[in-house]
Amino acid sequence: MDPPGTKIPSTPISYEPISVKELLVEMKDTAELLIDLAYAAVLLRNEELAAEVLRLEARMDVLEMRARMSIMMAARNPTDAERLAPVLGILTATDHISDAAGDIASIVLEETGLPEAMRAALPEAIDALVRGVVGEDSPLVTQTLEETNLGSATGVRVIAIRRGEEWILNPGPESRLEAGDVTFLRGPESGLKEAHQDITGHPYDPATVDEPAISDLGRAIHTILAMKNRSELAVDLAYSSVLFDSEELASEVSSLEQEIDELEATVETWTLRAAADVPDPTRLRGLIHLASATERIGDAAVDISEGVLRELDVHPVVELAVAESDEVMIRIPVDADSELVGATVVDGVLEAEATVSVLALRRPDEGWLLIGDGRVEVQPDDVIIAKGTRTASEAFGPAPTEQQ
Repeated sequence: MDPPGTKIPSTPISYEPISVKELLVEMKDTAELLIDLAYAAVLLRNEELAAEVLRLEARMDVLEMRARMSIMMAARNPTDAERLAPVLGILTATDHISDAAGDIASIVLEETGLPEAMRAALPEAIDALVRGVVGEDSPLVTQTLEETNLGSATGVRVIAIRRGEEWILNPGPESRLEAGDVTFLRGPESGLKEAHQDITGHPYDPATVDEPAISDLGRAIHTILAMKNRSELAVDLAYSSVLFDSEELASEVSSLEQEIDELEATVETWTLRAAADVPDPTRLRGLIHLASATERIGDAAVDISEGVLRELDVHPVVELAVAESDEVMIRIPVDADSELVGATVVDGVLEAEATVSVLALRRPDEGWLLIGDGRVEVQPDDVIIAKGTRTASEAFGPAPTEQQ
């Protein structure tokens, strides 16, 4: 085990002839996993997950440096430099996301102070995320993820695998499990018990709450979760705005970032009010740190999309990355006469079109409504943010590049 006092050794870096395109895609996937793991570490108060965040943060540093080297090798004239400048901005912003995730993990590792009531937020936050090491005697050793049948049997997904210092992000059905692999499992509590037992040979003990939530403290925690969800959506939209050169998606990132700023101030207010009702107010320091780190993730998302808002040309390397992506983000404004008016979104699925996943609605008078569990009816003037395959998205609405 790494914690406590986890220190990840630095990795010597030298130039390698690897494409910027591959590095951009890998950095994007790493950034998204970093946010996932960092928040899971906080919500679960799990030092092992926090240590994995620091491992990924160190890996991100290597990816960023290699990408910078490749960009320097690629710039041969002023035109190249002009078109590659936004890519450098993306690298810097992605590194800022990595640093913020590391700061979130440090809240757990350095015992900055977190109320036990954070665990009470688990059911409303996200599906639980658990770290499990594949046991020598696991029945799943040498099986592919498709052969394990974990998804259909338990509802649990393996979202990443670490094999030594090698990371397998977004493992596919043909990815094979080996003894000693560190897996990251996401799914419902009921399914995690079975999946964790099969993979590790040990039972999974879900987090418990040892103290009741205090009203103001509960409000602070709820607001932080709202910040978390919006920052994740902002990062997703930011990368999509760049990949599809969409000013409209980039403008949605700015809208989200402004709301995240407002929520940060709200967290500070509720935390200070809660301090009067807890025996040890220093246990609340972590909430302030968490809100600050989350706000920085929102800022980084804006930085990623800045080149699009400034109408800088997209470099061909980004276009190549798009060509390999089958999943796209789409933004659909709902007019008063649209057939989508009155349609219902249930658990992220729009009844009128089940082939795409609705992530959020932006409503003029209510701001952002992030879609998770529950039911929302589409209204005139809503803006729908959805994700799906290219084919499904084109059938559902115009592609981002056609919305200019």
